[in-house]
Amino acid sequence: MNDSSAESKATTGNSAVEGLLAILDLEPLEQNLFRGMSPQVGWQRVFGGQVIGQALVAASRTVEEERPVHSLHGYFMRPGDPSVPIIYEVDRIRDGGSFTTRRVVAIQHGKAIFSMSASFHAREEGLDHQIDMGEVPGPEDLPSEAELKEKFLAVAPESVRRYWERERPIELRPVDLAHYFSRKKLEPSQKVWVRASSRLPDDARIHSCVLAYASDMTLLDTALFAHGTSVFDNKLQVASLDHAMWFHRPFRADEWLLYSEDSPSASGGRGFTRGSLYTREGVLVASSAQEGLIRVRK
Repeated sequence: MNDSSAESKATTGNSAVEGLLAILDLEPLEQNLFRGMSPQVGWQRVFGGQVIGQALVAASRTVEEERPVHSLHGYFMRPGDPSVPIIYEVDRIRDGGSFTTRRVVAIQHGKAIFSMSASFHAREEGLDHQIDMGEVPGPEDLPSEAELKEKFLAVAPESVRRYWERERPIELRPVDLAHYFSRKKLEPSQKVWVRASSRLPDDARIHSCVLAYASDMTLLDTALFAHGTSVFDNKLQVASLDHAMWFHRPFRADEWLLYSEDSPSASGGRGFTRGSLYTREGVLVASSAQEGLIRVRK
């Protein structure tokens, strides 16, 4: 991703994925300075996963390819405006013997809307363990998005219907659909199979950035399960406040990954959520954590 042409060599055959790769293909303006665009899909603010993914692209372009990202920590400070470009400024904090550290600030209208620190690490051997994924139905045993649309969209709430009707770059297959079609209070946990909806280029950095984009999907909603509501409820003000990821092992974002999520706590107008991402074979490849605003409107 130091060469933007690497990102454009995708033969996805899917316009939504091609659109995602296009917004991740930042325009270099000057050394350490990049410009990103937002898709014009009628959203009032920029999707948080887009800003995370673009910021990681900007940081990755200043790091040698042999050092993949192993963690990122970001803060959302202002809502992004999708009608104007986002400028990403990279600060090369440190280039060490094994680790590289970058700080990225996303700017619009002269003000910071997001900041992120990211660390990159040359791969090495070491101790190895992980927690188990547990038993879950495989993605092929669950309704596809096309089947969900055909069976359920006609009776789904309008906000849910609008969300699912769009062609999207990330395919989701929830293990349990109860949250989408009822207001029953549920345990604050969920499992969702996720993947890019068509093939991505063979560049591990692109897969990390796409997964960073996807990691913001469904995560904060988990904090609302216990309250019988969702991010589609117009009585709530819902927004990501911060987001962190850790990348443990190699993966492909265009192959099914199980996103196992839970919410240990919600209080004071904020909800805390965390997630683990596993391959179909049960290999833990990444973890995430997020706190978000879940304020009840008055």
